Amino acid sequence: MFRHSGAGRNPVPSCFKNVGSDWPPAAPGRRDLVFGDGMEMKPLADFPLAARRQIKGVLFDIDDTLTTDGQLTPEAYASMAALKRAGFITVPITGRPAGWCDHIARMWPVDGVVGENGAFYFWFDHAEKKLKQRFIKDDATRQRDREKLSAIAQHILQAVPGTALASDQPYREADIAIDFCEDVPALPREEIEKIKSIMEAAGLTAKISSIHVNGWLGEYDKLSTTQLFMKERFGVDMDVYKNEFVFAGDSPNDAPMFAYFPYSVGVANVRMFLDFLLYQPTYVTAYRCGKGFAEMVDALLDSRRAG
Repeated sequence: MFRHSGAGRNPVPSCFKNVGSDWPPAAPGRRDLVFGDGMEMKPLADFPLAARRQIKGVLFDIDDTLTTDGQLTPEAYASMAALKRAGFITVPITGRPAGWCDHIARMWPVDGVVGENGAFYFWFDHAEKKLKQRFIKDDATRQRDREKLSAIAQHILQAVPGTALASDQPYREADIAIDFCEDVPALPREEIEKIKSIMEAAGLTAKISSIHVNGWLGEYDKLSTTQLFMKERFGVDMDVYKNEFVFAGDSPNDAPMFAYFPYSVGVANVRMFLDFLLYQPTYVTAYRCGKGFAEMVDALLDSRRAG
């Protein structure tokens, strides 16, 4: 066992309404609570106390896992800070761009960040007071890739009306992000799948998140770069110690993480994407988005208090 110490939108995003089944009904006055049955996922309450006590690190998606309707709520941010304060290794694993990840690594209570679905990891060296960056591809290769990716993106925008380049595209280093519901009216499922198919036909790796379809040149993903980050930053072989980590997510681009980590958690809105997911999380929260993230954090912190 390794050791680590240290201290304005609709309540239900329109994106979810066109992906998978209809949004499940919530109890009166409990709009954040999602009900469902017949799923293979277990309720978070079934996460064994002994297993929760051995968790050393928490890895988590950002959009619609940590955030709620495009906002980082005080409750979710406080939960993230509480994890770091309690000594957990705390790492967002996101599809968001390098520009965002620069800020996240510097300013958030985290140990680093994996961004653009595995194109890099960043971390802030507090001793040197300097941001450190580790890209999977070198600068020249990323520049060549961007030229190819730009042409593919323009083809998609013409082939799938209603799409747009994600508003964070200018801050990306290694991928394209096609918006299907963040800042454009939500597209139906078949159009989302069409975007992915065009990317794959052009030779890209393509993943669907809760708001974008991301495409890049290369075989890396969230999981492979998470493994690299943990090995290079902490000397941790994730194949040996994955039982000491939790991953929390909500959408299809999280599937490799759900498959790999025995203690994976989906926030409740993951139910919207079950028919897109090759692998489901082991557990699911009662609450969606950031409130579900806070629910998971409470379960982890409660296990330490119980010990």
